[in-house]
Amino acid sequence: MSTIRIRDFIVTQDGWIFSVISYSMPSDERINALLRYVPDEKGERMRSDGLRFHKMEFEESFKFLRENKPEYILGGSHSIPIADVVEILRPDVRIHALLSHPVIKVIADTFREGGIPASRMGVTGSWLCDLATPTSDIDFVVYGKSFFDAIEILKRAKAEGKISELDESLWRKIYEKRSPEISFDEFLVHEVRKGNRGMIEGRYFDLLYVNDGKKPPRYARGKVLGRCRIEAVVTDASHAFDSPAVFKVDHKEVEEVLSFTHTYAGQVMEGEVMEAKGVLEEIEGKKRLIVGTTREAKGEWIRSLTLMGEG
Repeated sequence: MSTIRIRDFIVTQDGWIFSVISYSMPSDERINALLRYVPDEKGERMRSDGLRFHKMEFEESFKFLRENKPEYILGGSHSIPIADVVEILRPDVRIHALLSHPVIKVIADTFREGGIPASRMGVTGSWLCDLATPTSDIDFVVYGKSFFDAIEILKRAKAEGKISELDESLWRKIYEKRSPEISFDEFLVHEVRKGNRGMIEGRYFDLLYVNDGKKPPRYARGKVLGRCRIEAVVTDASHAFDSPAVFKVDHKEVEEVLSFTHTYAGQVMEGEVMEAKGVLEEIEGKKRLIVGTTREAKGEWIRSLTLMGEG
């Protein structure tokens, strides 16, 4: 089987649909993915072929697997045997069938006119699975370095009035959903600076990064040393929007900060002073700070002290 990337979805022989949450190589026997949809005659989502599905909440998905496929849970995560995968849903393939949607077409046309090849774009989430509702947000994927070009194109489109910024009520909705360990005002300052969200005709969309390298980085968990808070200058933020988000730092003890929660992706730029609190790990003699060790990431955060005028 070919390489599977984050933002792809997979379908198992049971018809269950999972979102891929880590990169996989052809030699792998299992893939880390989160159960999102299961066939259900009374399901609230309906595919274009008439088949209904139920969308799984996070805790609900674990309960479902424990009761129906406990072998799919390993180390506290969903881990799916490659042998059980019957279909890979790819954002860069699916987008071609979605360009008839007026908002998706505007987004794609805006980026294409800005110089981004069509092959570097995709759509993930419920749209990828053919299970979107009339009000579903649009998760727009941009591959590799083109992602950063897309951010600049999006900023120009907002300045020209072609695309709108989010209003405060939507920002508050996003904040409440993510429930981060920073104040709303700090959250807003960081998020607006990232520039990867927008509105078109009342429809919210965000841009998501996917590493397009032949061997995307993967991260095994290390030995836990305890909780830790650091301040350090970010020396490399080229993978700050990846999953996990990776920040190389200049620190006497910690070499890099990894965020497994999307809330803090792109949070700090190269050359800025970062404040981060999480769990200190050691692997192969190197230490790194992990943010997002649980889904809620309580007591863990990343802030740009430079952006907040504190560093």
